[in-house]
Amino acid sequence: MSRSINAALALAIAVLACGAGAAPPAMPGRPATAQEVAAWDIDVRPDFTGLPKGSGSVLAGQAVWEGKCASCHGTFGESNEVFTPLIGGTTAADAASGRVASLVSGRQPQKTTLMKLATVSTLWDYINRAMPWTAPKSLTTDEVYAVTAYMLNMGEVVPDDFVLSDRTMAQAQQRMPNRKGMVSKHGLWDIKGKPDVKSVACMTHCPVEATVRSSLPDGARNAHGNLAQQTRGFGATRGVDTTQAGPTARLAAVAPAVATAPASGPGKATLALLQQHACMACHALDTKVVGPSFKAVREKYQGDSAAAARLADKIRQGSAGTWGPIPMPAQGQGQVTDADLAAMLAWILATP
Repeated sequence: MSRSINAALALAIAVLACGAGAAPPAMPGRPATAQEVAAWDIDVRPDFTGLPKGSGSVLAGQAVWEGKCASCHGTFGESNEVFTPLIGGTTAADAASGRVASLVSGRQPQKTTLMKLATVSTLWDYINRAMPWTAPKSLTTDEVYAVTAYMLNMGEVVPDDFVLSDRTMAQAQQRMPNRKGMVSKHGLWDIKGKPDVKSVACMTHCPVEATVRSSLPDGARNAHGNLAQQTRGFGATRGVDTTQAGPTARLAAVAPAVATAPASGPGKATLALLQQHACMACHALDTKVVGPSFKAVREKYQGDSAAAARLADKIRQGSAGTWGPIPMPAQGQGQVTDADLAAMLAWILATP
């Protein structure tokens, strides 16, 4: 028996020795190219690492703002009933001191973005990668500099003739109203004097099912329309079905937002176009969101043979006042093709 065991051990050692020198199995995929890495490596840090060369004036930023930002964020950054204010609550004195007085005193009931922001690089980076809402990453580098300059000007951070660039951003940073408001003496940032980059903490005895401890009252859940139908046509996004209450709504959160679309036929293809062109970010099938529902549009123009042409002009040029104070931004030829626009309007106006 001992000779058999020894022979088996010898064979196993020989196999391992041969395997040690063999090439590892091929891994799927391939290394990313330098161009592919560069396309993702676009973050800008507080020390301005990653900031591309470019520039934009306050005046140029006003034009970008009015054309691509004001429809959601208001003419002066005051926003509307959907988005929270970006500008307000800061003063020239705050820019000089580096600490927003109303944050300390609590006199400003609505905390705006500029009140809380400590670094101008964060503002630039977010605009660059995520705005406008309907067309992320579509702004040029100079447009991002310009619209950032315009926002800082509205917040009394930079003067009217200021030109923001990779060379002058440090000057703007020195006048950020809340630049001294960032703290790191808390558990999420600082652990006994050192950043927590090697944590070995582990949660144990966790419950199998999570319990929701708080939620919106049923009467407020659908105040701005069904969230499941309000997703950008960019990236994988899902929303809770806010027309339902309780456990039903939570289960709907794991289903794709297009679950309410027809399973097949022209309706499915058209709803895919509406998602692709971000129409569902402001409109829903039968519920008012930021703009009217498609059902309301159809009912308003029912029997009007010229409705499709007029609505196409409104979409191309932008529109305001027909359904309320919130304007609809213009959608140029480069954003929506004539064929897609015609297909969407035909379906909206004809769907029962």
